[in-house]
Amino acid sequence: MQILSKVHAKHLVQWAKDKPDVYLLSADLTSSCEADRFRDAYPDRFLSMGIAEQNMLSFAGGMARQGFTPLIHTFAVFIYRRAYDQIAMSIAYPNLPVKMFGFLPGVLTPGGATHQAIEDISVMRSLPNMTILEPGDATEVESVLNVAYRTPGPVYVRQLRGEVPVLFNASEPLELGKYRKLSGGKDFVLLTSGICTEEGIRAAAALRDKGVKIAHYHISTLKPFHHPDIIRAIGKSNYGAITLENHSIIGGLGSIVAECMAEAGTGKPLYRLGLQDTFVHGASKRYLMREYGIDAMALIAKVEKVLRKKFGITETALSETYTPAVHSSAKAEAL
Repeated sequence: MQILSKVHAKHLVQWAKDKPDVYLLSADLTSSCEADRFRDAYPDRFLSMGIAEQNMLSFAGGMARQGFTPLIHTFAVFIYRRAYDQIAMSIAYPNLPVKMFGFLPGVLTPGGATHQAIEDISVMRSLPNMTILEPGDATEVESVLNVAYRTPGPVYVRQLRGEVPVLFNASEPLELGKYRKLSGGKDFVLLTSGICTEEGIRAAAALRDKGVKIAHYHISTLKPFHHPDIIRAIGKSNYGAITLENHSIIGGLGSIVAECMAEAGTGKPLYRLGLQDTFVHGASKRYLMREYGIDAMALIAKVEKVLRKKFGITETALSETYTPAVHSSAKAEAL
């Protein structure tokens, strides 16, 4: 598997070269959110707002009213938890083109509950006019800039940083409202997002070898979500749908799919794998994914439970995955 380092930081400089309207606003986490190369390349278009996120989001709304396109860069929790009212009234209500890049979504930080954005999709998707994107690999990290920039109104991105795997072909960038079908099958329909897509790929391949056929869809646009063909596929499946996400099962991908299934009258069960209405303690990404049941083995265990079969699949039987170190040269800090 190919692993790329600081994909966003490198692409951002070239991408912004011919966009004088683009300004980057940082909340004192510049290198931690891969904004340092932009700062060095375009110092006149870089604004360090300090640890004052409410002011930063209000300021961004004012900039957008004057024809600028502000790119907010900070940890995800500090966007929606600290400045929700400012996002709602100064950005979403007037439908302004402020693009919010929230780093370290879910269990991607060992910083514990204060740094882990585990309910951000639930909170942000309730806002009118808000678009929510979540890249799943390096190809999508690179292409999400174009999508966010071209999408009218406010956009919230659950952004990846540091060392990121390449799962998808570079010639097939992220597109607004488009899913990726990664495998076919009639037994289960699996929907995954973000870092959980790689886990879904690993589990689906191992289960296929045991005779379980899974239709796997990668979802990078969480709002808007309109995929009647996927909902129909769930209705035709043998055992229903499974969602796997790096987020609380309340309000995230699992809730989105449940709402669509209910409205369509889909008479199939839905199994939601994600954080089960709990806060998360601090540890490495790999440990937390295993501990809280959002990795490939958790997905296999769920399929075994539904089918009432044991396949004897072990972690060593799965395709290899790369686990970045908590501390590395690709990240300014572990948090």
